[in-house]
Amino acid sequence: MKKENIKWFIILHIIIVIISASSIIAKAAGKYPFLSFKWILLYGCVVAILGFYAIAWQQVIKHLPLIVAYANKAVTTIWGLVWGLMITHEQITLQKVIGAAIVIVGVYFVVSGDEDVSGKSEEKIEEVKNNA
Repeated sequence: MKKENIKWFIILHIIIVIISASSIIAKAAGKYPFLSFKWILLYGCVVAILGFYAIAWQQVIKHLPLIVAYANKAVTTIWGLVWGLMITHEQITLQKVIGAAIVIVGVYFVVSGDEDVSGKSEEKIEEVKNNA
């Protein structure tokens, strides 16, 4: 992976952590009465996070292959487990761990497979430019 791609890969994962927090905030908002001050405040945070995510996502896919970026969104599942354990004290079961492991392996295969494909694609583009 190129140095520039590594930077955007890290940025992508920071964005994923932030977007995964929105589900916890929404869950917290659900504890308050509809349209109460705290409900509006918390859902306002969720909307702000989603707005940030929409803009940040567009920047990431300018610099990373879409398949890599989209496959890494699945890591949100793992962050959901972490937030659930830390904040809402939900249990992590064996099934959840197995599911998270499958997600990690799947992301690894997609990302590592894309390196082979993108390298060949870049070679083809250079070949076409040289022949033109």
